[in-house]
Amino acid sequence: MNFPLTLTVADRESMDSELDAAVTAAKAHALAGRRHGILVTRLGVDKFTVDLSEAVPFGFTREHQAW
Repeated sequence: MNFPLTLTVADRESMDSELDAAVTAAKAHALAGRRHGILVTRLGVDKFTVDLSEAVPFGFTREHQAW
């Protein structure tokens, strides 16, 4: 899986499930390298990115709004 992952969601229920799945995948990659945290960025009402970030300490997940 390549990061960042970009998600476009249809509704609240799919937003929760898709973000949970993307963060779970990011955690698996972060654990392998033990250098990155996870950054979830909301780009709009229905669009998000989930990325590994050296700016976020390992073991942490941060949320950011960019809209």
